[in-house]
Amino acid sequence: MKTTVLEPPGFDFYFGPLDTLVRVEEVDEQVVIRATRDTFSGQRKACFIRELAAEGFIPDRYHWFTAVGDAGRLGVRWRVDVSWLKFNPELTIATRRFMLRVLGAATVLWLVLMTTLFLRSAS
Repeated sequence: MKTTVLEPPGFDFYFGPLDTLVRVEEVDEQVVIRATRDTFSGQRKACFIRELAAEGFIPDRYHWFTAVGDAGRLGVRWRVDVSWLKFNPELTIATRRFMLRVLGAATVLWLVLMTTLFLRSAS
């Protein structure tokens, strides 16, 4: 019998002005928030956690989260971590194929231009 390991469901967010990706997961009655960069102030972290609770991404008990000091008591772990980011292999293959086409076309264009240059200068 084959056993399948399921990853906990997570929600991904992107904050453009901060250039930060955030993943929110609930693991063992705790909320784990992983950010790619440490760009959130303590107040912004607390507001983000309250927003998550208000929108239903995490349990309602976090709706009254007031400060990062409450994090340990309520079971919130905020980490700066990029290990959860993974490249999509299909996207990597498509990108590689596109770049090879572009480089091939540029090489052919360069050869045509160089041949034209040498033929004109020889005559």
